[in-house]
Amino acid sequence: MKAAALPGALAARQPAPPAAGNNAPVKRRLPRVEAASIILPLLAGVGVLLFWTALSQTVSPDLPSPLRTWQESKRYVLNPFFKEGEMSQGIGRLAFYSLMRVMKGYSLALLFGTPLGFLIGLSKFASRALDPLIQVLRPISPLAWLPLGLVIFQRSEPAALFTIALCAMWPTVLNTAVGVRSISSDYLNVGRVLNLPRSKMFFSIILPATLPYVFTGYRLSLGIAWLVIVASEMLTGAPGVGGFLWQEYNALVYSHIILSILTIGFVGFLLDRLMGTIEARFKST
Repeated sequence: MKAAALPGALAARQPAPPAAGNNAPVKRRLPRVEAASIILPLLAGVGVLLFWTALSQTVSPDLPSPLRTWQESKRYVLNPFFKEGEMSQGIGRLAFYSLMRVMKGYSLALLFGTPLGFLIGLSKFASRALDPLIQVLRPISPLAWLPLGLVIFQRSEPAALFTIALCAMWPTVLNTAVGVRSISSDYLNVGRVLNLPRSKMFFSIILPATLPYVFTGYRLSLGIAWLVIVASEMLTGAPGVGGFLWQEYNALVYSHIILSILTIGFVGFLLDRLMGTIEARFKST
């Protein structure tokens, strides 16, 4: 009886086979998803290159082809930090100059925009007083703010920072205010019942609940700041990607214009991914 019972006992102790549809399909899908995330962008890039080549050979002969663009611009890419003059510099060094200006102006935008957003979100009086003013100032182009900055500061560098800060702060202001208003009244009522001081309620309830909205505003503001710096450098002639683009346009070196455009796009992409990573890190904590 005991010998007959052993196989049954051993069979009972054996682990159950994995249920169909749990693990096996996931293992099969993951490589497909990873391959698609690589192959599809490559196919899109090849399509853009083919369209660019056809456009340069048919519609616009002055437009350099991808091969010609690389041949005339490879020195700026392969040696990105060389310097022979104010504008004769590698594209990496020029992008660094632009990034430093963006970070300064962007920091000013967050410094003023974040508390202003909390003020508008927390105070109905402040919202009614400031919202019309914000809606008037928000759509004004950086091309309009920069001449005013030059009149005020008399120098291109502080004028560019003024323009970046003023144009980039509005997404932070509006998203922060929306985040404060979206907090459930139950959380605020709990704080009032516990007689929490205002500082404790702000740091324990309001700020944690608003952070996702705040970082969304930060991400949008960074994108606008990077757009504004290009226009600012083009108008002031300051060394940077925008200044280099405008100089090469006046010199009729069209391949360097394309190099500047691609640099602007790739740097903007990296900045957006960086802010997305920081946002995800804060949301997970």
